[in-house]
Parts: sequence; C-alpha cells; structure tokens
Amino acid sequence: MSLLRCVDLGKTYDLGAQKLEVLKDVNLSIEPGEYVAIMGPSGSGKSTLMNILGCLDTPTTGRYELDGEQVAGMNENQLADVRNRKIGFVFQTFNLLPRQSARANVELPLVYSGVPASKRHHLAEEALKAVGLEGRTRHRPNELSGGERQRVAVARALINHPSIILADEPTGNLDTKTSIEIMKLLGDLHRDKNTIILVTHEHDIAEYAHRIVRLRDGVIESDTPGMGKT
Repeated sequence: MSLLRCVDLGKTYDLGAQKLEVLKDVNLSIEPGEYVAIMGPSGSGKSTLMNILGCLDTPTTGRYELDGEQVAGMNENQLADVRNRKIGFVFQTFNLLPRQSARANVELPLVYSGVPASKRHHLAEEALKAVGLEGRTRHRPNELSGGERQRVAVARALINHPSIILADEPTGNLDTKTSIEIMKLLGDLHRDKNTIILVTHEHDIAEYAHRIVRLRDGVIESDTPGMGKT
C-alpha cells in the first residue's frame, strides 16, 4: 500500500464571480521511504499540493489517502490530529516560538499529544542531539544561527516519528554553505528510512531527491528519477 496516494485530485478556489482551478486531475503515489522533490514555477500549484499533502487543506475533487486514511472530507479537528500523528513539517521561515527555548519548541507536538513533561524534556533533548544541537537546548531562536534554527525545526518535525517529513523550501532563507548542511541532514534522515517530500523551486536543491515531480498549470508535467545527490 502506498504511503500517500492522490487520485484524480483537483482544487478549485471560489473567488466570488469566478472560480480558480489550481490543481487538475493530479494522480500521484509515494511509497514509504521515498525522497521526492516537488518542483514548479510560481502559480504551478505546488504550494496548493503541498498544503493538501500536509493535511493543511482538502481537495475539491478526487481522493487523497495518507497511510490508508481518506483525507478528503475530514473536519479541522481530524486534519489537525492526522498532521500531529503522521506529518513532520520543516518550513522556510522556521516557525519557531521566539520566546521559547530550542527544547520547548521541539516539545510542541508532544504537548499537543499529551505527553508528560518529564518525558517531553528527554525526547526533545534526544531529538536535538540527533541534529547536532545537544549544547544549544536552552537557547532561544534569536540566540541561534539560521542553520541552527532550521535544525531545531527538523528536530521538532521528527519528534513524533511521523510517516512523512514535509520540507517546504527548507533552504530558502539560508546561505549556500548552510543550505548544503541542511540538505545533508535531510539525506541522513532519508537513509534512516524516513519518507521525505521536499517542495522547492531550486534545481540544485531538488537534485538531492531521488525522484522529481514537476508541476505546471496545475497538472503533473513530468515525474522522473532524481540525482540523489549527497
């Protein structure tokens, strides 16, 4: 069974006098342990597809199944539950709470899951150690470099052992050297059997993936092997 499956998936936004069809009959399957980059120019529909894959939105037509669960038709509470259990997010803007320590930021998904504080602290510290930040657990985001902040975001994405790590332009705010470090970290996570979905418009970043899906005008233009650059 595919980990992720889109069947004739479409998304249309109602803009009052007109309707905007952003995705059209998208068919896509991703297997456990794959490393897939989704690419496309501005307006191609890649952000909308990312939101649906991440259970941040639902399709207008067609089906989306995540780990065997039918996502289309879920309400907000159900979508939030699926996100927390099955998807780890890494965003371009890090999305860290500025007044909280690195450890507290990593703990957030565990708070929503009702994990006791002592266990949360231990798991968060282990996750930060796994991304090379064992000495920075009590630092706030403004005390960390951009690369360190993105490592905190990766640790937070991993904390619930999700089925999918969804990385949305994870190097967009980073310099070249730091971008390479983050992409190597994602490569390490893939080698540890994690499923990675990378959304990017940068060709050199997409080359780290083992499969590249290109969108244009709301449809899949191509689905080809990637370089799997390390």
